[in-house]
Amino acid sequence: MSTIRCIAISRTDSIGDVMLTLPMAGLLKQLIPGCQVLFLGKAYTQSAISCCTDVDMPVDFDALCKLSVKEQVEAIKALQVDCIIHVFPNKHVARLAKAARIPLRIGTTNRIFHWTTCNKLVKLSRKNSPLHESQLNFALARPLGAKERYDMHEVASMLHFSAKKLALPLQSYIDKQRFNLVLHPKSKGSAREWGANNYAELITLLPPERFKIFVTGTQAEGDAVRDILIAPYADRVTDLTGKLTLDDLIAFLANVGGIVAASTGPLHIAASLGVNAVGVYPPIRPMHPGRWAPVGKRVKIFVAQKECSACRKSGKCSCMQEITPEDVASYLLNL
Repeated sequence: MSTIRCIAISRTDSIGDVMLTLPMAGLLKQLIPGCQVLFLGKAYTQSAISCCTDVDMPVDFDALCKLSVKEQVEAIKALQVDCIIHVFPNKHVARLAKAARIPLRIGTTNRIFHWTTCNKLVKLSRKNSPLHESQLNFALARPLGAKERYDMHEVASMLHFSAKKLALPLQSYIDKQRFNLVLHPKSKGSAREWGANNYAELITLLPPERFKIFVTGTQAEGDAVRDILIAPYADRVTDLTGKLTLDDLIAFLANVGGIVAASTGPLHIAASLGVNAVGVYPPIRPMHPGRWAPVGKRVKIFVAQKECSACRKSGKCSCMQEITPEDVASYLLNL
């Protein structure tokens, strides 16, 4: 592998997926000491990518797509990449990598377009695998010398993630005398949600003299939960919905005690920062925590202890409702 000096990781999907791919940058640095690691991701994930100290250069996929196809190919060539790993299968990226004549192009056998665009295929099926998403990502580095399987402790040891300094206006929100807790109730439809009513009950169970509570999310998400979760508790909850950029959110999470959320990007970010990340998950495969739990040392998962697919095709999940606010509050009170 001495001829490989620059490797690009391609993951052009959501923040949570990106967060579970970032440990691969640390793995590549271990496998090929001295190599440069580039990370191709969507514009809105760039702030998270740039916090990984093993990524030498984030590459904005959305900005790249604004160029003509010819200019895109030239832009890829200019990066002087020796190897690209298609963690998220994107046909357009695969074609660009081939057109740019990247010497080693790694993809999976499960995507037919990889048969014609990649020159190294890894047999990998995610759908029914018992492995965690980050472990599946690591499998794509086997052509570079990665071993067959890494346990989750090894995966966590390869994630090096640090936030930028919190801006002064936001520093004033942090109460150093109380446990600062973020509630992130919505998921933009990417995960099964616990429900605003459960978060509201959780607020009533946490003593205000011990906890300062923040609600985060987009402006639209704030509007969706305001009547249940924010307005009735105006004296106990700080509403940050629609007020934070991703840079702000990452820096803010680095300064709080914990977060409660479904399987979302903010939960994964908090775990990566070493913050207490309390996740509420369904037992449905492949949405279950065995596949999508956050990577970090302070992770607590609440999930119904059974296998269930009864609500696979519906938005509401009865198994999520089996997780009580009392159980979550008891855990938080003991931290």
